[in-house]
Amino acid sequence: MSERRRITVNTVGDVHVVRFNDRKILDATYIGELGEELFSLLEEPGPQKLLLNFDGVEFLSSGALNKLIFLDRRVKEVSGSLRLTNLRPELNEVFMITRLHELFRIFEDEVEALADLNSDS
Repeated sequence: MSERRRITVNTVGDVHVVRFNDRKILDATYIGELGEELFSLLEEPGPQKLLLNFDGVEFLSSGALNKLIFLDRRVKEVSGSLRLTNLRPELNEVFMITRLHELFRIFEDEVEALADLNSDS
């Protein structure tokens, strides 16, 4: 497994819980690295369940949102599950304005999101 610079991953049961190491996800190079690290999780053996915890993330660029859309597609291609949690009010508003709340399953907290993922057996 290669070193991860942009995310921290903990495994809870069969779910990869991802936390972002930076508060602002803006730069194209950063977003490229972030995408590689997220997509690499889908190459690991076992169930493909991802929980993206945005606690501490203050801003996402449109490029970062686009990367999340591609991640969602890839997760679906491998019959996996993806949930988002802990969106700050400003980020939640962006998801509402862009209608991405219709694409992603978003939860208030990690416990609620984990429970939902574990019911996806």
